[in-house]
Amino acid sequence: MIEGENNFSGNRYCKTMELRNDPALIEAYKLAHAKGAAWPEITQGMRDVGIIDMEIYLLGTRLFMIMDTVTEFDHDKAMAELALKPRQSEWEAHMSRFQDSNAEATADQKWQLMERIYKMDSK
Repeated sequence: MIEGENNFSGNRYCKTMELRNDPALIEAYKLAHAKGAAWPEITQGMRDVGIIDMEIYLLGTRLFMIMDTVTEFDHDKAMAELALKPRQSEWEAHMSRFQDSNAEATADQKWQLMERIYKMDSK
């Protein structure tokens, strides 16, 4: 559960994945995720399963995702539901050329869930 400056209460998930070590592909991946570039069906599908916000950061070939969700979010169930959403498999196939992972894998199989090991005390 997280609480932000806008009184947001929900769940936060952090995930990681590697991109292929190819500067041209990395730039193309960044363009595919530029503001307004993600396919509307993909963004809507994420909202439909309870994802409120998502950010992706890049360091070299390492991607780091922060995913904020509704409080009652069931990660495994939501990811399975997301995989069946319109154009999701097409998006995954399109993204697979950039990613250093199995092209047949779902987003949940590619993005590895990270374990939180530290949280600053609130006092």
